[in-house]
Amino acid sequence: MSTIEQSIEVKVPVQTAYNQWTQFEEFPNFMEGVQSVQQLDDERLHWKAEIGGQEREWDAEITEQKPHQRVAWRSTTGATNAGVVTFHHIDPQTTRVMLQMEFEPVGVKEKLGDALGIAERRVKGDLERFKEFIESRGRETGAWRGEIDQKSA
Repeated sequence: MSTIEQSIEVKVPVQTAYNQWTQFEEFPNFMEGVQSVQQLDDERLHWKAEIGGQEREWDAEITEQKPHQRVAWRSTTGATNAGVVTFHHIDPQTTRVMLQMEFEPVGVKEKLGDALGIAERRVKGDLERFKEFIESRGRETGAWRGEIDQKSA
């Protein structure tokens, strides 16, 4: 498994950053290679993305969701990945978004790309595009205020 840890400060309140992150179907607007995310229910998502030149699909479940604090997930089919994004109050108009993710590169091309740091740069770019997306809007496109208690593996 490979691990990526990245963070970015966004010039919006914690609530705004968190609310936008819960709008999973908006991810293609700022995540490179993500073609679609379909929210199946409060806890399940279906992803379609291009990874290393290959189209991939997988299902993921949200394993924990605490408003204004964190969203954690793990894949249940397809591309093996899991992670957590946390939201940290810096000041009333600034939030630090921290992402920790583990994934399993598949095949020679993905393993080489991972060794060269391509996945880490892609995640960093995704966070930068999230910053541009939310700051340019100044408000979230929606929100999900529900909570999911931590699930064990």
